[in-house]
Amino acid sequence: MNSVTSAGNQARGAARQATNSRTFERLTRFGMACRGVLYALIGILALQIAFGGGGKEADKTGAVRTVAEQPFGTVLLWLLAIGFVALALWQASEALMGGLKAKDRVEAVAHTVVYALAVGTILGFLLHGTTGSSTDEQSKDLTATVMDWPGGRLIVGAVGLGVIALGLYWIYEGVTKKFCHNLRTGEMSPKTRGVVEKLGMVGYSARGVIAAAAGVFLMQSAITYDPKEAKGIDSTLRSFADTPLGPWLLVVVALGLVVFAVYCFCESRWRRT
Repeated sequence: MNSVTSAGNQARGAARQATNSRTFERLTRFGMACRGVLYALIGILALQIAFGGGGKEADKTGAVRTVAEQPFGTVLLWLLAIGFVALALWQASEALMGGLKAKDRVEAVAHTVVYALAVGTILGFLLHGTTGSSTDEQSKDLTATVMDWPGGRLIVGAVGLGVIALGLYWIYEGVTKKFCHNLRTGEMSPKTRGVVEKLGMVGYSARGVIAAAAGVFLMQSAITYDPKEAKGIDSTLRSFADTPLGPWLLVVVALGLVVFAVYCFCESRWRRT
């Protein structure tokens, strides 16, 4: 038993040493910049939809296809894959060895899953020439599967409430500048800090609005017992254009995603890792 415990401690120590290395830190910061690229592309695709020129889904699937169409698209996709692998490993290490509170550990696990799914989408295109189904199709398929379980409608409804709560928390995080706790603000000039704070406030609020709307659609799916009511990022964004404000609400939210992308680039420079 002691030898097993010792081996486990040695393995954890080696993993902690690897994740604390300068090389891993640089890869993680590179991954944050890749995250910014993905959000920027989703925001741009959403703007194209708002102005009637959208031909791709405004989600990670559409973003990956857009990158693939660029000169040296394959090289760019491999770089994105490396960046998101680094982010997934970073968040996994935080969840397993970061000594976080329970809430922060759960958040780290959720981020690990999201980044791993992004890696899967990118690798799917690189290795098989396809990004797989869109986030809308994935949402509908998963919702339909869960609804077939005992108590499935309650589970979907609970998840919907959780997504709404996450969206509201992101809005709260943006309004209160709570995200600044993760940044090395002491290394910024007062002017730079003011700009980064504004970028984070707008960006987090935009993400929160999208998440809250997606949660509402999940709740509606549970209430109506119709998986087709569930929406991914693309359909959620498109739904903003169907409000009384018309496409201008979608424009505002899409610009918020582009602003969040710029914040991600700042985060890659000043994030505490």
